[in-house]
Amino acid sequence: MRLTESKTRNIETAQYTAKNNINQTMGIKEWSLIILLSLIWGGSFFFVEIAVVEMTPLTLVMCRVGIASIILLPYVYISGEKMPKSPGLWGAFLIMGALNNLIPFSMIAWAQKHIDSSLASILNATTPIFSVVLAHFLTRNERITPNRITGVLVGWLGVTILIGIESLKGFDTQVMGQIAVLSAAFLYACAAIFARRFKDISPVVVATGMLCGSTVMIIPIAFIIEQPLQLTPGLLTWLSMLGLAVLSTSLAYIIYFRVLATAGATNSLLVTFLIPISAISLGVLILGERPGWNAFGGMGLIFLGLIAIDGRLIPKFKQKKPPC
Repeated sequence: MRLTESKTRNIETAQYTAKNNINQTMGIKEWSLIILLSLIWGGSFFFVEIAVVEMTPLTLVMCRVGIASIILLPYVYISGEKMPKSPGLWGAFLIMGALNNLIPFSMIAWAQKHIDSSLASILNATTPIFSVVLAHFLTRNERITPNRITGVLVGWLGVTILIGIESLKGFDTQVMGQIAVLSAAFLYACAAIFARRFKDISPVVVATGMLCGSTVMIIPIAFIIEQPLQLTPGLLTWLSMLGLAVLSTSLAYIIYFRVLATAGATNSLLVTFLIPISAISLGVLILGERPGWNAFGGMGLIFLGLIAIDGRLIPKFKQKKPPC
């Protein structure tokens, strides 16, 4: 999830939904789009896992955001929107791009050189856990509740199981990779808070501006640090990079906004639960990954934490009365 794998979508889309009075009924079409979106976003971890074998992290991110920008810019105008001209707003897009694309994308790409795509996708699902804590301290209208506290604690127990207590004894590259993904999830949560300033702007315009800003920033960084022109990736790497940019970034945003318009922000959060499932499936079936019991145990606890944070199922259980 992240506008992108992030859950910047969580707060920004809630504002967009309320503004446009969107119907939140879920039908076969809406469920199909949500499942498709989870496959595409879950596939981002699959594509990264393949591409980082021959492509360096910053270069991969540069190609991802650059190609996505080229695709989404004309889509903005085709859909009847216009990109803003305000320098101040473009400055905000640069900050948003750094928080939601440039830094976290690079961290995840580096991390997946050392950890499996399955584990990365599960750790990435902790973004809402960071979000509720940050929202409590940085906003006035999203105070933490007992349900959310419980969700945060249960979620972090899941993270502890995933990483393993014994890993705290020493920091090898695998542990550092896990910490990098968690740091990316934290930045996604920060981006979610920052995205509130864009509440009066169409999300597709924000996404495009953010990606354009990310592209402008990462091009000089990638060329100075990694010298992309010296890389010689093979066909499979190029296909994976294109899949990451075209499918898991550009198409994913377009589908997400369609889901938002038809199902609403609350139902679109279901994608958060489905992304790790699709990523694990691709990792196991195609990449031959074999997640251990701690991966599934940790994922289960993180999901329970997200359910508590979401809070929709809890009233339903409370309303059920035992038969007389």
